[in-house]
Amino acid sequence: MKMLLKNGRVIDPANKIDDTLDIIIEDGKISEIKPRISEKGIETIDLAGLVVAPGFIDMHVHLREPGREDEETIETGTKAAAAGGFTGVACMPNTEPVNDDQAVTEYILSQAKKSAIVNVYPIGCITKAREGEELAQIGDLVESGVVAVSDDGNCVASGLIMRKALEYTKMFGIPIIDHCEDPNLSDGGVMNEGYYSTILGLKGMPFLAEDVMAIRDILLAEMVKGKLHIAHVSTKGCVNMVREAKKRGAHVTCEVTPHHFTLTDAAVMGYDTNTKMNPPLRSEGDRKAVLEGLKDGTIDCIATDHAPHNSIEKNVEFSQAPFGIIGLETAVSLALDRLVHTRIINLSRLVELMSLNPARILNIKKGILSKGEDADITILDIKKTVTVDVKKLKSKSRNTPFNGLKLKGAPVMTIVSGKIVHDSR
Repeated sequence: MKMLLKNGRVIDPANKIDDTLDIIIEDGKISEIKPRISEKGIETIDLAGLVVAPGFIDMHVHLREPGREDEETIETGTKAAAAGGFTGVACMPNTEPVNDDQAVTEYILSQAKKSAIVNVYPIGCITKAREGEELAQIGDLVESGVVAVSDDGNCVASGLIMRKALEYTKMFGIPIIDHCEDPNLSDGGVMNEGYYSTILGLKGMPFLAEDVMAIRDILLAEMVKGKLHIAHVSTKGCVNMVREAKKRGAHVTCEVTPHHFTLTDAAVMGYDTNTKMNPPLRSEGDRKAVLEGLKDGTIDCIATDHAPHNSIEKNVEFSQAPFGIIGLETAVSLALDRLVHTRIINLSRLVELMSLNPARILNIKKGILSKGEDADITILDIKKTVTVDVKKLKSKSRNTPFNGLKLKGAPVMTIVSGKIVHDSR
């Protein structure tokens, strides 16, 4: 099968390209990329006015299968990903059962082969049952196909276990993705500790709960020269610590979510449980620090932390609701609207954050548009205005605080291995 993409503005940071080019896709691969290709008798798509980027990868997603198929499945989650402009997702291991052995990893990959419409990259556990007490069989997990390990949702409270995990994963060249939270300091909090938690009478989680664990992890990673990736950075202190660690040459990377660069804890006023996430929405000072980290290169990726929950679980008192929101179908538009159109970052930096860098961190051979590479492509219309409508989402769940929000810029086509899996031009 052959296809010609014509007249798009191709942005490919890996090859330092920002130019109007044509692309030929053949048998799932890019076979040519250059100006003004003319070839008759093949499917031709005119992309004038649109941006053509290497496929976006969300390295932090909860697909809920196996175990909570009432909230999301690999099929619905990857349909949501395709609609949101993602050609690949890395799924966290807090399924039921958790992904701490080969059987679960193989099941996820088997289901993905049957029903996924984008690439699925499983992430295994750091410790058995995500309990933080004994390392999982990381070697077996890598052999079965995981691209990283994480106890996401939980931190690894023991410094000794984390040190061993960083040392062990060095053997396999995979990163540890840590949810940085000292549970003793967060102490059952349900939102950010500060002015709004006091006003609302809700138990707060101090920024120090994240900062303390982040600096411990960074110091351990520096000592053993392990690869550490800090998930969903939300505090000014954490951004500063990653920035300083990078200056020292540490193998430390980090991600931020769209909700943390868009909202603050003021959004919790009204007790909407769709504003309850972990880490919580922070102060305006923290949000500005995150924006600065996106601008100056400290933050490596934008990841959604897509966390589907059914309405029965979310429609309860704020303190009783589970943490998390969905994000696959709103992330790219939020990034275009709040980061690119405000000139905090440019389009090339956006592609780095959502394609090239997650591919590099996970050591996946993606995130680049070159001859011979997989034809995984995300196409953007940066002028299109969209309104978030939960009734139209592909995800099984509806827990988003962005319903009704108008945003400028959207993904309009997603191509995976040369096949169009979403088209909303």
